[in-house]
Amino acid sequence: MAAGGPPAAETTASRREGSAKLIVSDQISQAVQSTSNLLQLILPRNLLAKISAIKNTEQVMEQLSRVISTLDAYKYNGLQSVPHLKIVARLLENMESSQLKPLYRHFLQDLELADHPS
Repeated sequence: MAAGGPPAAETTASRREGSAKLIVSDQISQAVQSTSNLLQLILPRNLLAKISAIKNTEQVMEQLSRVISTLDAYKYNGLQSVPHLKIVARLLENMESSQLKPLYRHFLQDLELADHPS
C-alpha cells in the first residue's frame, strides 16, 4: 500500500462514478440538442417575428378584460337607473300631453270653423 494516497479501490470507484456522470451528462446534452433540432423543424421559421404580435395580443386580451368589466359596471348602473328613467318618461309624456291638449282643442275649433263658415 502506498503511503499518502487513496486506496486503489477508492480510486477505481471514483473513476467509475466520474465516468458514469460524464455518460449521463453526455446523454442529457444529446437529448437537449435533439429537442432543439426537433423544435426548429416543427416551429415556423419566422417565430421570432411573431413574438411581438403575440405580446400585442396578450396586451389586447388584458385590456379587453378590463373593458368588459367596465361595460358590465355601466350596464349594472344603467339597470339600476331604469326605474328613474321610467318616471322621467312618464313625466315627459304628461308634460307633452298637457301641452298638446290646448293645441289640439284649438286645432279642432279651427276645423269646425272651416267646416261651418259663418
